[in-house]
Amino acid sequence: QVQLVESGGGLVQPGGSLRLSCAASRSIFSGYAMAWFRQAPEKQREFVARIIRGGSANYADSVKGRFTISSDNAKNTVYLQMNSLKPEDTAVYYCAYETTLGRTSWGQGTQVTVSS
Repeated sequence: QVQLVESGGGLVQPGGSLRLSCAASRSIFSGYAMAWFRQAPEKQREFVARIIRGGSANYADSVKGRFTISSDNAKNTVYLQMNSLKPEDTAVYYCAYETTLGRTSWGQGTQVTVSS
């Protein structure tokens, strides 16, 4: 099973930016897609962004125009650039490796806190 390691989380003020990274133990597109999810305290895990083999991307409505998912295939790494951060973006962010069979591998998560 693929191993995923997220990094880049931290504390940032509203309006600030962070870039999350997800390093994978194999080619990120040996599967179907890479994605980011997040989970706030006492909330369900929710979809944030996905980049599909071939390069297309999609986003949750709540982050459109603010977040950008990208990949560096040579480095087996996926990124999530987060701009104009809001307090409601506070959550643990998880990297996901998705297969065409519907299986998902998860990273350990990285905490993002947006607060004044």
